[in-house]
Amino acid sequence: MPLTETDAPDAPAPTPAFASPLALAIDVGGTKVESALVAADATVLAGTRHRAPTGAGSSADEIADAVGRVIDATLAATPPGSVIAGAGIGCAGPISIERGSVSPLNLHAWRDFPLAELVRERSGLDHVVLRLDGLCILLAELWAGALQGSRNAMGLVVSTGIGGGLLLEGKLMGGRTGNAGHVGQIQLHTRAADSHGLDLSVTLEGIAAGPNIVSWAREHGFAGTSGEELGAAAAAGDPLARAAIERSAHAVGEGIASVCALVDLEAVAIGGGFSKVSPDYIDLVQAAVDEVAPLSTIPGVRVLPSALSGDGPLIGASGLVHHPHYLP
Repeated sequence: MPLTETDAPDAPAPTPAFASPLALAIDVGGTKVESALVAADATVLAGTRHRAPTGAGSSADEIADAVGRVIDATLAATPPGSVIAGAGIGCAGPISIERGSVSPLNLHAWRDFPLAELVRERSGLDHVVLRLDGLCILLAELWAGALQGSRNAMGLVVSTGIGGGLLLEGKLMGGRTGNAGHVGQIQLHTRAADSHGLDLSVTLEGIAAGPNIVSWAREHGFAGTSGEELGAAAAAGDPLARAAIERSAHAVGEGIASVCALVDLEAVAIGGGFSKVSPDYIDLVQAAVDEVAPLSTIPGVRVLPSALSGDGPLIGASGLVHHPHYLP
């Protein structure tokens, strides 16, 4: 499927070669894959940003083709004479750093898919670094966004899924397998007595992610089908849409308060499409953190909007190449 103007939001323009190397940044999520070239000063190069849909209903080959197409389009826009130092990939998890593979919860067709190898072959770049998308969000905010100067913080994305990354005592946390920071999968509700096996409905993501809170609203009579429609309805005064947004924000606040009880954070930066569903979403999350905090030390932890808007995932992925010293 050819890229459209929507797929490539930046109009191509002649760009001079950069004196310092560029990074190919790739962000793979449950709704779309996006790529761009990013400079060492965290600038996303105009004309190099391209996206294509993924989606839970896509086949493994369709998702892989979408990744390949955006890589091709981005590399075709490389300024003449510029050097690309490597590729950084942020992907929804779980991931395996050891194998370079991914099994995103919201992309059912990809299980142990060799994403790093796909990017290496399609781009021709030898240096390819794969990390959890939540860690990339955190890296972006730490490098060039709202968390600069922090020592204990979390980056959080609220979108099709909910992902996170942890900074503790100035160090990014990777964990045993590279999946530290999966805050979307912490359990908020008690499982039903007759529940057996995996039950994602009681997790933070199962409750508060965009598609799941829209589903909750629809179960209660909402006629819309998307987060955008939910936000528009709430802005127009629909009490059900507003209740759904508040439900999501309160769950996110509960999740943050739980993490703070464990690791004593000073700040949390939140990005992702659903975090913009209402102008006061971040304020609602902050209020929930302060309300449910199980320890007196937790109220006052700063909940901040991402300072990088939609560029955060790509900037963070590029940071895997530009700032390897941050990596666990």
